[in-house]
Parts: sequence; C-alpha cells; structure tokens
Amino acid sequence: MRYVLSVWTLLLLFSASPALSDELADLVQPLIDAHEGDVAVAIKDLNTGQTFEYQAEKAMPTASLIKFPLMIAAYQAIEDGKADPDTMIELEESDKVPGSGILTTHFSDGAKISLRDAIQLMIVYSDNTATNLVAGEVGLDKTAALMEKLGYPETKLHSFVFKRETSLFPERSKEFGLGSTTPADMISLLEKLQKKELVSKEASEKMLAHLYANADKSTFPRYLPDVKIAHKTGAVNEVRTDAGIIDGPKGPIAICVMTNKNKDQSWGGENAGDVLCSKIAQVAYRHFSDDAEAKVEPDSGLLKMGSAGPLVAMLQRTLNARVTPSPELTDDGDFGPMTETAVIAFQKAKSLEPNGIVGPETWEALGPLVEAGPEAPAPEVANAEVFAKESADPLDGPPYVSCKVWAIADGKTGEVLWGLDENKPVDIASTTKMMTAYLVGKYAEAHPEVLEEKVTFSKRADETIGSTADLRAGEVVSVEELLYGLMLPSGNDASVAFGEHFGSRLAAGGDEEQGEKDSPKKSYDKFIEAMNAGAKELGMENSHFDNTHGLTEETHKASAADMAKLAHAVKQIPLLQKVVSTPQRGATVSGPGGYERNVLWKNTNNLLKIEGYDGVKTGTTSAAGACLVSSAKRGDDSLIVVVLGAPSSDSRYVDSRNLYRWGWTQLEKRKVEEK
Repeated sequence: MRYVLSVWTLLLLFSASPALSDELADLVQPLIDAHEGDVAVAIKDLNTGQTFEYQAEKAMPTASLIKFPLMIAAYQAIEDGKADPDTMIELEESDKVPGSGILTTHFSDGAKISLRDAIQLMIVYSDNTATNLVAGEVGLDKTAALMEKLGYPETKLHSFVFKRETSLFPERSKEFGLGSTTPADMISLLEKLQKKELVSKEASEKMLAHLYANADKSTFPRYLPDVKIAHKTGAVNEVRTDAGIIDGPKGPIAICVMTNKNKDQSWGGENAGDVLCSKIAQVAYRHFSDDAEAKVEPDSGLLKMGSAGPLVAMLQRTLNARVTPSPELTDDGDFGPMTETAVIAFQKAKSLEPNGIVGPETWEALGPLVEAGPEAPAPEVANAEVFAKESADPLDGPPYVSCKVWAIADGKTGEVLWGLDENKPVDIASTTKMMTAYLVGKYAEAHPEVLEEKVTFSKRADETIGSTADLRAGEVVSVEELLYGLMLPSGNDASVAFGEHFGSRLAAGGDEEQGEKDSPKKSYDKFIEAMNAGAKELGMENSHFDNTHGLTEETHKASAADMAKLAHAVKQIPLLQKVVSTPQRGATVSGPGGYERNVLWKNTNNLLKIEGYDGVKTGTTSAAGACLVSSAKRGDDSLIVVVLGAPSSDSRYVDSRNLYRWGWTQLEKRKVEEK
C-alpha cells in the first residue's frame, strides 16, 4: 500500500477530526497505481469527515471542470447585484467555438439566451460557447479573483474556451490549458456548497440543481446505483476529471479525481481516465455506504417539476413512447415545463387527475419504463426466445481480431493480398493525414524548394480541436519540419495549416501567383478537392475526404484496401518514409516579434519501438474507433497492415501484430509451394 499524505491531512490525523481511512486507501490506491498517467484524488465523507488524499494539493489541468468555479463566480456576481440572471445575451457568430455543447451547432446568429440558461447549458452539457457567454457577462478575471479571495489561489480560469490569446495567465495556460485547480480545493468548495454556505443559501441551492442535472454519465455515475450526483466533468485529449457530491445512503460524499498525461487519449466509452473516475467513485460509495440500504423519503418515487436524474430520463423516454402524438421530449433527466405538459396530457388520456405529478397511479398507467436504446420485450417473450448456435470456429484462416475491417497488402507493390470487409467505407480518423502528407510530399518532389518555405499558422489552424502539433496563431515553421508535426503527434492544426498553404497552388497546377489570390479558407477547400482527386488517381474507389485531419464528418470515409494503397504511395516518397518512421522530432518555431521556441513531436505509433516496423499512421475518434495503418519488413518481404475500428488503442496493436504474424506465415507457405 502506498499513498501520499498532504500537510492538511497530517493536521487532521493529529487533531480531533476523524483519521484517514486505511481501508479506503487499500481500495483506491491500487486503482491509482495501475493507471497510466498522472493522478490526484481527494475524497471526503461530509458527515464523518473521514478522508482519503493522494496528491490532493497538486495543481492539475481542469479541462471543463473549471466551469464549476466559473458558475460560483457568476452567482456571486448575481448576489452582489453586478449581474442579472434574466439578462438576455445575444449570440453572435463570432461567439461560437467548437467542442462540447449545443449552441454552436443548433442555434443561429442573433438568438438570445438568458444568463441563467447559459449557466445551465455550461454545466449540464458543458457547452463551450455558453461558457464564454457566462465568462463575458461576469468578467473573465472574476473567477480567479473570487477563488483567491476564498483561499483557493491554485483555482483559476485562464482564458475563454478555445481562445488562448485571451489568457490572463499565459504561463499557466501553457502548463494547464483552460484552467487549473487542486482536488483539495474542489473538495472544500463542494463541502461549502453542500452546507449551503457558498455565496448564499439560495445561490447554493441553485448551483446544486445545475450540478444534479449534469448529463454526463461517463465518469462518476457509470458504476453507481440510482443515486443523485451533483458533479462536473472535464475532458481533453490528455485530461479526464470529475468532481462532485454523491448522495450516499449514509450521507453526502465529496469526490474529486483529476488525471493528466494519460496514455489512453481515446474518446470512446471506455477511456481509461473516465473508467478510473468511475471506479474510484464506486469504491468510495461502497466504502462509505457500508452496504446500507438507501434511505426512503416519504415522497420517494414521486416526480414533479424540478425533479432530476436517471428516473426522469426514463419517464421522458416512456412518455415519448406512450403519448400520441409523441411529445418528443429530450431525455435529459430534467423535469421541466415540457415534461410536465406531457405528463398532464397522458393523465388526461387515462382519466387520471391532471396534476403533472407522477405518483403510483400514473406509474401504473405508464407500464414498464423505457430504458435507453431499444425498448426491452416482456419477460415472457425474452425468456422464450431460442438461439441457434453458429458452427464451431475453423482451425485455419486468418486470426480473429477485434477491429471492424482490415487489409494486408504487399509492401512492395501495394497489392491487397487478404482482408476482412476491406472494400467497405468506414470512418478513418487521423489516418486521413496520410493523404494530406502525400499531396504535400508529392508536390515537394516536383518542387523541392517548397520544403524551405515557411508556413504561418492561422487562428483557424490554431483553434482546430483534437490532437495537435501545438503551434500557435502567428508562429512560423518550415514545410519540411511541419510534416513531422503533422504525422508524429497527429497535428490536426498542422493539417489545416497545410491545406491553407498549398490548396490553391495545387488547384492551379503549381502556379504560386495564382494560389496567392485566394483566401486561406478557399485555399483549404481546394486542398480537399485535391485530396479527392488524389484518391481517384491512386484508384481509391471507396474513399471520400471532407477534411485534412479526419475529425468525424458524415461522408468522410475510406476502405481498408484504399488506405493500404495510400500507405504504399506515401512510402514511395523518400522524405515521407523518413518522416513516418521517425520516433520523435525536435524543431524550432518562431513567433510574432521574433521570439523562438523549441517543440518536441513524438510519434503516436507504438509499433516503431519494435524491430522491423517503419510506419505509417495512427488515428482515433469515437466514430472510427482506434485505427492503425502500419508497415514492416522481414527479410526480403514487406507488408502493409490496415486495422480500422478497433475498440481500444491497445487492441489495434494486438490486432496488427497478429495479422502480421499470420501474413508472414502465408508468405512463407507461398514460397514453399512455388519451389
């Protein structure tokens, strides 16, 4: 057993306060030790004061968790009369930023939203645009100032979301991103909130209501029973966080789990950082609940206006299924006016008292509740279903793999030798960047002087979400160096910069003067056209590109066979073969005013650590799963293996190595047969 005691905890140990729980440490510490990444944790039973801490005083990146302190600052401004919750904020196109939320994608320029509703969207859906509206209305500097006043100097909102240039703390932004805090700060704030001592009793109740309505179920709620949780999550590539209050049967439990530099940076449902948060919440809940039954309140099971949680979400889905015409409620777990109207309509249809309150009579009339996904059949139907077994697994043929599609190609010719659904178009994530690199590399072969050209990062490139080469707007780097920034860390920003720099020139047949007449946006669009033209030239019949980076779009897809053809084409360009086989690359970039800084790009392809492997590109999105296009040599033979749609980062490497082993064996068999 290994855990760290902060000074604060040591003071607890030698005071009259309850001691740290050794039993809880025995449960939580192994989870922390097994995690591949930095972890900081604080847990406190708010009734008994019993605690667990691990690096609880360490400042960590918050991602969207910083929206909780921003909410506090907003309610403090309302309390002080410096802000009005009913103030209508007009949404402008320039306010919209990418990432989580609904304002950017579903609301038009000119729409108006109250400050109160912007706070709700910021917490419930982690809406980034709403967050900037709240910060703009309250004052960007107010969160850090209030936290400093309350005694939490490490808790700071650094800038507007996706607007790094607005940072009030540039050095902290560089280290922590959007915001920073410590688990100890979060636990203290949550305890004050639970005691209704944060800002005011009324403000605390409103803030708790926002947090209880949080729609994110991927962290703390994942493994817990149907209990109320007031919490706020945060996630970017390397960071997964959650902090909140779990209403346990023996009293409230405050938990904060913060992770950084996570090896697993996937966005699927089983991200290791999210799972760690879930497991720590589960063991803490079980420990402090001590297998006790949840307390049953006198009005337990009654739902009405203001109720929130998973049961409300099931009610909303059930009303959608049972009311004609369907009220088409969003199953957000928030019992608001639309849900009440639907309940009343159902009660009238069933000749029940139309009071809008869901009690025993209404529950009985509704029948079995509708879970998420397809509605479950009646038990007698499900239990009577007979399932036929498939034939036993054959003893020959390629290995069984976890990915959706795969292809193996001859590394010398690009000919596809074997595959599974290899011609089916699927999402391809950042393996897209092979085409981006191919177009630049092919152009550079004909015009080698362009490798020394300087690419200046635009604001648009800088603000591209996802994996990054970590260059900022206005910074400059050569074309040759940026190829490493594109392919090694999988820089989405680098791909946009290349599109803006080369698109018009490619469309004009290399005419630089003609290319300079277009805007960066128009040049980028022409680069996409060139990508699709390049796919056609390479015979990629089941591929279509909508962007340079691989972020999910409906028609942005390719087949495994096509990606094998593309990988072969990439490897025929010596510079690109050098780039994709490089484990890491350091470069110097310059910025406005003449400053210089060094950057380090590390290759995301873990197979390069094994002898014989020499490329090519990884990719991961929620839609595409984990993808890997790789190449390897063994004696005089070479193969390209394409794995698309694996369930995790680790499984794509296992799948690939199994396919290589089988592929090498098949080549050896062929040689024997040919003799």
